[in-house]
Amino acid sequence: MRLLDHVGPPSKDLIALLAPGGVLRAAINLSNFLLVSGRTPAGGPVGVAPDMARAFADLLGVELRYVTYESPGLIADSAARDEWDIALIGAEPQRAEFISFTPAYTEIEATYLVPEGSPLQHVGDVDRPGRRIAVTDRTAYGLWLDRNIAHATLVRTKTIADAASVFLEDKLDALAGLLPRLVTDQKAIPGSRILPGRYMAVQQAVGTPTKNAAAIDYIKRFVASAVSSGFVAGLIDKHGVEGLTVALDQG
Repeated sequence: MRLLDHVGPPSKDLIALLAPGGVLRAAINLSNFLLVSGRTPAGGPVGVAPDMARAFADLLGVELRYVTYESPGLIADSAARDEWDIALIGAEPQRAEFISFTPAYTEIEATYLVPEGSPLQHVGDVDRPGRRIAVTDRTAYGLWLDRNIAHATLVRTKTIADAASVFLEDKLDALAGLLPRLVTDQKAIPGSRILPGRYMAVQQAVGTPTKNAAAIDYIKRFVASAVSSGFVAGLIDKHGVEGLTVALDQG
């Protein structure tokens, strides 16, 4: 099913806005292992997010250039520096000041891992005075915790691996993270448990710098079509990604 049939052809002005010089620059977050699940022989990104960027470039009829970053925070930092035209990252209110977002095309559940012998049984038990949570700084789920944790202390780290290390070494009460990664961490930490439920779901979306906000309606139509046509579901199946689900709410 061709996305163009549902989105409609882009105008020349829109192409000039989003792909100056005939090249669409797509910012890709390499730290999200669900959306970037591999690399090409040349080291380029492979996965759901790169394929979404490729589909949008094909829709515009332009070349595609991946601009890769080691974290979503670095992508957000560069929004005003004219380094990219679209970005595939979590849509969070802290980022919306600089980036215009579409509704999500995929969701990833976030919850907590707790150590052996922990009295914590539910997600709601974690936010209590005196409790400490390891979390990777400036991730979408970390930004959510910044806004919503009222009593516990957040212990922020630069990388996902650092968060797991600090959780163990400093004997923290909980490790915050994406469910698929916590499943991996649980296997490496004897006796640890993943709390049932979730405290949020990361909304993975397509964004463009606010200076390009005139193009956001067209990008929204692209994302809505990619979801409704089954294109996103097909990408998840293609790359064999577990823990990533299609975001059906395009309101």
